[in-house]
Amino acid sequence: MSDKLDGRILELLSARICHELAGPVSAIVNGVELMSEDDSAFAADALRLVGTSARSASRRLQFYRFAYGTLPGEGTPVSTGRDLTLKFFEGGNVLCDWPDAEATRSFAWQRLAGGLLVLAAEALPRGGTVSLRGRGNGISIDADGDTVRLLPEAQAALQPDLATENLTPRGVHAYMCRHFATALNLKIAPPRAEPRRLRIEAGPA
Repeated sequence: MSDKLDGRILELLSARICHELAGPVSAIVNGVELMSEDDSAFAADALRLVGTSARSASRRLQFYRFAYGTLPGEGTPVSTGRDLTLKFFEGGNVLCDWPDAEATRSFAWQRLAGGLLVLAAEALPRGGTVSLRGRGNGISIDADGDTVRLLPEAQAALQPDLATENLTPRGVHAYMCRHFATALNLKIAPPRAEPRRLRIEAGPA
């Protein structure tokens, strides 16, 4: 896989990020409209809606800057990737377990780990838990929940022979995980499905 991303990948990433932000931003707009109503009964609820949605949008923006952006400069705390990933999951129906022991890994490793955790969370439409474990230089992720199902587009994007023109916004995140795994000389194995569990592993290529 090339170190550089072609224009189609950038378009799909933009589409994904816009989709992720559409919900909280729309909620902010709705809250502001409610606050403009001359009815104090709605004011407190509207303010809470704006605050919650603004925090959600901010967490998502910070995470995707970390997940898809360039590596940070000198002086960035080593735990930044872990912290941003844990914040990304706040307020949602998926809990994230990233042990303190894995907070001092390289930023590139944490970027891949955060991406794989979000990928695993996408397989939990009804909520659940995603858990991270380091395996030497590799990564093991478990997604546990009542319903566990990775989208076909994401599964296809993990395959090294998938042409970029066949990617969709739903699969581009998995593609980026594969891209960053390759940069770390790791290979993402085909996800293993079990009753109520999905395991995603990245190990030596």
